[in-house]
Amino acid sequence: MFMSVLSGLIVSVDAFFIGLSLGLQKRCKFLYLAVINAFLFGLCILGFLIAGRVYEHIPFEPDYIVGFAFIGLGLWYILHYFISKHIQSRKSDAEGGEEVTSLKTLIPVGLVMSGEAMLITMGITFIFGVYSTFVIPITVALAHFGYSTLSFFLARTSFVRRIPPIVSNVISGLALITYGLMALFVEIAIY
Repeated sequence: MFMSVLSGLIVSVDAFFIGLSLGLQKRCKFLYLAVINAFLFGLCILGFLIAGRVYEHIPFEPDYIVGFAFIGLGLWYILHYFISKHIQSRKSDAEGGEEVTSLKTLIPVGLVMSGEAMLITMGITFIFGVYSTFVIPITVALAHFGYSTLSFFLARTSFVRRIPPIVSNVISGLALITYGLMALFVEIAIY
């Protein structure tokens, strides 16, 4: 059980960078982050329940699914940031106004964060198999909430506020890609 908790804490670190990127956006409120994490908690429980039922029916190693899914999520997160930033800059240039955090930006970020938390939960459940308990989804959800909350409030400090949002978005995407590559390489190294 200790290893599953430790795994949940380690692989949830990317939530730190997601919270940081949201905290660096001027009009993003903590309430948005709280709603994202509430949805994320539900998906972690769902991921645990699904993983327990489908593990026996997967004809190949589930680490491949987890690895490619995380690589895809990381790439999508980075590309989404650049595309939405480009669209936002065109709108603010046309309107002559200040950039605003919109629901069109927050909803995909929330879905990606929740989806990757669900995949983390499923991945850890697959790894520990029959020894998996409800501690896994609770650890992953609480770790995401803790990391993202800490970094959200750190982003509001004057020192961190000078960091451009691109840094945290790219690091968050790279963290997801790294976790996906680790899942693939661990599986490849076993064979």
